[in-house]
Amino acid sequence: MQGRVLIAFAVHLLTLSGLLLALAAMFAASQQAWTAMFAFLGLALIVDGLDGPLARRFDVAAVLPRWQGAVMDLIVDYLTYVFIPAFAVLTAQIMPPVASAIAAGAICVSAGFYFADRQMKTEDHFFRGFPAVWNVAVFYLLAFGVNGIAALSLVVFLSVLSFAPVEFVHPLRVRRLRGLTLAVTAAWGLLAIAALLQDLAPGFALRLGLGACAAYFLLVCIWRSSPLWPRGRR
Repeated sequence: MQGRVLIAFAVHLLTLSGLLLALAAMFAASQQAWTAMFAFLGLALIVDGLDGPLARRFDVAAVLPRWQGAVMDLIVDYLTYVFIPAFAVLTAQIMPPVASAIAAGAICVSAGFYFADRQMKTEDHFFRGFPAVWNVAVFYLLAFGVNGIAALSLVVFLSVLSFAPVEFVHPLRVRRLRGLTLAVTAAWGLLAIAALLQDLAPGFALRLGLGACAAYFLLVCIWRSSPLWPRGRR
């Protein structure tokens, strides 16, 4: 039993290591070191992909019921997916100051509603609405050099899309197209690392690859919302 407790506690520590990565990312953002900021957010993304399966594998909720791993996860996710990217939008000077404040506020508030939504996911693990992955959205803004009214429009559009009756595929948990989705997700990760190694100034080929990955998730969203999606199947 003691061994199970230690393992469960270690899984909680893994989840909470995301807070240390968030702190490092926030410091990098305060220095406008965007490459370092996204590197730390990327590590937090990896932790977020690992802790859930580990928690289910070792039945952490039953072994250590005193601490709610889901709450820990939400705290870390809001900081790394939402708050720090919003701070980056506020300080990166990609929009006029008033527009930056509006965009950052829209990110924080829309994501606050999204994280509190009891109907955030469908039974087959699709996200309802834009899933508040602002770390990815802001990565695209900076890597593609989107600024001014275009950047503000994209932020407002995605904020509104959080409440829209559309569904986005979860890259790990949706069974249908899982192999292809995982392959695209892995390719995106490699392309994102390459963009960071180029100090967020990727060339045409990298931008094309990153754009293709984003297009895949958008196309699955459109297909899912169409009558062509096989209903009643996962």
